Amino acid sequence: MPELVIVLGPTAVGKTDYSIGLAHEYGSPVISCDSRQIYREMKIGTAPPSAEQLAAVPHYFIGTRSVTEPYTAGKYELDALALLDELFRDHSTLVMCGGSGLYIDALCNGLDAFPDVDPQIREDLMTRLENEGLEALRFELRRLDPQTYESIDPANRQRVVRALEVCIGTGRPFSSYKTAAARERPFSIRKIGLTREREELYDRINRRVDLMMEAGLEEEARSLIPYRDLPALNTVGYRELFDCFDGKYPLEEAVRLIKRNTRHYAKKQLTYWGRDDSIEWMQL
Repeated sequence: MPELVIVLGPTAVGKTDYSIGLAHEYGSPVISCDSRQIYREMKIGTAPPSAEQLAAVPHYFIGTRSVTEPYTAGKYELDALALLDELFRDHSTLVMCGGSGLYIDALCNGLDAFPDVDPQIREDLMTRLENEGLEALRFELRRLDPQTYESIDPANRQRVVRALEVCIGTGRPFSSYKTAAARERPFSIRKIGLTREREELYDRINRRVDLMMEAGLEEEARSLIPYRDLPALNTVGYRELFDCFDGKYPLEEAVRLIKRNTRHYAKKQLTYWGRDDSIEWMQL
C-alpha cells in the first residue's frame, strides 16, 4: 500500500526544511497542508517556502488561490485526495507538510457532517460580535464547549461563531459532532511531529517576525486592506497590522503583538495535536 508521510508541528519549528529532506530521500514532491500558504497574495506573512526551497523540490498548494476565492478544509480534502490519487501512480511514498490541524484531519479522516442550524442564530451572533466584542463570544463558547474552546484559535472570529451557532442551534457541544469514525483511505498514513525546546521555538518565532517585517510585511498588509474582512486575512500578522493602521497602537506594538500571538498559536497547535496518539514526535 502506498504511504503518505505527513510532517507537522508548530509554526516556525522547521517543517519546510525537514520535509524537503524527506522528499529528496523518497523522490517525492512536497504537498502543502497549510490553510494560509495557499493564498498567493500572502507571500510574506504566511512564511511560505522560499524561492530556493521551491526550486529544490516541486511543491503543491502553495500560492495557488486568491484571498477572494473562498476555500475550506472540505474543499482541501477533495483537492488533496484527487492530487494524491494522481501522484501515487508514480510514487510509492509521498510527503505532506503543514501546520493546519483541521486540514490534516480532513485529509486523514474526512470531515464530520455538522447539522444545519437556523441562519438567524448566526445573524444574532454576528450582531453580538459587533456590539459586545469577540471576548464575550469566547467566554460563552468556553462555557458551552470547553473542548472546542481549547482546540481552536480563540482569535479566529469565524471559528468561534461557527462553533457557537452549532452549540446554540442544536443544544449539543460543537465537539460532540467530531466523533465520527475515520474514513478509510487507499494509502497508509504516517505522521511525524516536530518539536523544539520552548525557548528555542519562541526565539525562532520572534526572529522570523523580525525577518518578515524587514521583507516588507507592513507593505504587504497595506496592499491587502481592501480584503481585510475576508476569512483568509483573519490571520496573525495581518490582524495586528490592520489594527495598527486604524490607529489603535503604534507599529512597534503591532510587532510585539504579532510575536506574542504567534507564540500563543504555536502553543495551541501543540495542544491540538497532543490528543493524537498516532504522531511520532521528534525533537529537533
